Amino acid sequence: MLDTADSMAIAASAWFATLGEATTPSMVQDLFLEDSYWRDAVGLGPGLETISGRAPISEGLSAALSASGDFKFSVDPTVLPQWVTRVEIETLEVFFAFETDTGRGRGILRLCPDQDGALKAWTLLTALEEIKGHEEMSGANRPTGQSHSRDFRGPNWLDQRRVAEAYADRDPTVLVVGGGQAGLAIAARLTQLGVDTLIVDKNARIGDNWRNRYHALTLHNQVQVNHLPYMPFPPSWPTYIPKDKLANWFEAYVDAMELNFWTGTELTAGQY
Repeated sequence: MLDTADSMAIAASAWFATLGEATTPSMVQDLFLEDSYWRDAVGLGPGLETISGRAPISEGLSAALSASGDFKFSVDPTVLPQWVTRVEIETLEVFFAFETDTGRGRGILRLCPDQDGALKAWTLLTALEEIKGHEEMSGANRPTGQSHSRDFRGPNWLDQRRVAEAYADRDPTVLVVGGGQAGLAIAARLTQLGVDTLIVDKNARIGDNWRNRYHALTLHNQVQVNHLPYMPFPPSWPTYIPKDKLANWFEAYVDAMELNFWTGTELTAGQY
């Protein structure tokens, strides 16, 4: 009976162990329900793809695992497996981390009992978190900041930020057009990977793409799904964020994440 976190984690580990030992598509197919789905976000394959049905999943997942090299997984110890109801289906939900020869990722596995009571995968998500050799400059890789406090003759942090934002001596490696959620998120990710990135937006002020909308506007979906990378909204924030509150957060985010952002700038043409 899977009624404890330990027993649920053991069941999930057994499922992954069987997946790791599967050498043919037919062996992979036996791990999925007939009505099943696999969503891969560059985790095991080269792009964004959703495959439905146990037979197509088994072909795609088997090929992806073969190309990914030594596939390793671990059940996330911070989010315990649990029985939940999703779209009126009771399922064992398991958050996990995985590693391939080239990268590290995270995912969600949902298991349901088949007619014989064996746990089979209903949905599987595999999403890339980082590429080996190109880890983000955060956590253990964060900058020390020692040079700013010890080099009294050289430029300080503010001097360096002004030079970086001006682009007087170089062109950006990546140009992001539009400073909304998507633009800020991709720029933050690229910056943390050491990719020189510039955001341009035709509005006069960061956040005006929300600030200038109708007076009573709030976000139509809940705060939990609107976080930007690295800086989640404070836990005291309202469930539905007012537009001006979000716009001001964009300004603070650009400053805190050291993003290069040109306001009042419009892209009129471009070519490779």
